[in-house]
Amino acid sequence: MRESGEMYLETIQILKEKIANVRSIDVATEMGFSKPSVSRAMSVLKRDGYLTIDEHGFISLTPSGEKVAATIYERHKVLTKVLTDMGVDAKIAEDDACRIEHDISEETFAAIKKYLEKKDKQQKK
Repeated sequence: MRESGEMYLETIQILKEKIANVRSIDVATEMGFSKPSVSRAMSVLKRDGYLTIDEHGFISLTPSGEKVAATIYERHKVLTKVLTDMGVDAKIAEDDACRIEHDISEETFAAIKKYLEKKDKQQKK
């Protein structure tokens, strides 16, 4: 899957935590994209089995869509935390995490998570 598809799925996941029923217009507003661009992306993600759209225009993630969204969102949160812990400004950390989350390898991400968990344990002692 391309980075743009991951971004859409992550945005839908984040919006679902804020509002119960997410529509394409909500995604467009959140991402700052045009409605036609979002509609096209939703069609592609629907075709590829990552989401469904009901007769009222409400978007639901399929299990495979949820998996991708959860993976990207977890990466985003962990990477943002690591960067802010290192002293990076919160806004810059957020923006950088957004770029890194799509390209980082599973091995490197697992090592970062392990490092953070170890660090957090040590701080609690």
